[in-house]
Amino acid sequence: MAVVLDPDAVAVYKAFQEAGRPAYETLTPPEAREYYMQARLVANPEPPELLSAESLAIPAPHGRIPARIYTPKKLRKADGLAPGLVFFHGGGWVIGNLETHDVVCRKLAHEGEMIVMSVDYRLAPEHRFPAAVEDAVTATKWLAANAKALGVDASRLVVGGDSAGGNLAAVVALLARGAGGPRLRLQSLVYPVTDYGLASDSYDKYASGYGILTRAAMVWFRDHYLRSVDDASDWRASPIRTVNLARVAPAIVITAECDVLHDDGERYANALRGAGVPVEYKEFPGMIHAFFGMVPAVDDAMNAQRMVWAAFKRAFAQA
Repeated sequence: MAVVLDPDAVAVYKAFQEAGRPAYETLTPPEAREYYMQARLVANPEPPELLSAESLAIPAPHGRIPARIYTPKKLRKADGLAPGLVFFHGGGWVIGNLETHDVVCRKLAHEGEMIVMSVDYRLAPEHRFPAAVEDAVTATKWLAANAKALGVDASRLVVGGDSAGGNLAAVVALLARGAGGPRLRLQSLVYPVTDYGLASDSYDKYASGYGILTRAAMVWFRDHYLRSVDDASDWRASPIRTVNLARVAPAIVITAECDVLHDDGERYANALRGAGVPVEYKEFPGMIHAFFGMVPAVDDAMNAQRMVWAAFKRAFAQA
């Protein structure tokens, strides 16, 4: 069957082509970061007004992890404390930062009525796997340990992210099952990378011609992020390869139909269900990778964000 892109996705992809933006695999990491930053800033909608957005420096064995904490004007408080989200940005572990996902985090805080902490984990190739994982885990544990001082309810924590950030959220959720937690209410995985084998039907079907994330780009990200291809078998790089998915936090998993990562998300959702984990899964037909942040150009971007906000609120309302 022929693939039919959503009209909004077609318009975005056409604008991408007309802008003459080079493919990631033709760029150096610094060049790719600059292109990504400019593209995100140009496309960003007007952000909601918050009570505050403050910089943090989280202690870590290597020094400090930059972060930003967002507090909306309205919070879903219980006993004076609000729920909290630890957010990990996408970008293949090579590009992206606090600024590229600033508006997304502001909207998540505002609409979810929660405190959001965005984590600026170390990027590759300067810091290869598992540096990003270590920073994600350290930041999550730090927020849990300092929750009360930040106005956060440690019993109502969630993790989330898009693409590479979805991978990190999934890995943090798996590690949170161990002694010392923290206990997580939900993991929000938006077109996550779950298998660095880079082999699936969607990798073949959407290898090129369906947006900015191609199979060649994923190979470029992998070669910068992993120390060697052998790291692909490590479950901290490919969470679907973990031995046991049982007892991990419930999940909402969102995929784009026309995305090399489609099968990563769908297979992970099915694997979680098979392990007895509650999962809400939604594929957005005709959508391309990165659509979640394409408000207002893409209607389904807002629809996907609304799904995530609603999932957070349901998770926070549970006893």
